Amino acid sequence: MPEVKIEIRPNGPYVVTGAIELLDTNGNVLPTQDRTVLCRCGASTKKPFCDGTHSKVGFQAAAQAVPGSAEKS
Repeated sequence: MPEVKIEIRPNGPYVVTGAIELLDTNGNVLPTQDRTVLCRCGASTKKPFCDGTHSKVGFQAAAQAVPGSAEKS
């Protein structure tokens, strides 16, 4: 079982479970917990964390991953 799990919620945030190090654009470490919820809609007032705004703005995510979109190693 992986140490870190990322769950994509339908029309919602990324839910990250496990110990992570989250850095801002300046390289500063942001405080996280064993369960960190990250904004995916871009409308949160607490970015990069989710504040539930996705439900107020009607965020609609792609239903599934785009075939062939996986990153190459």
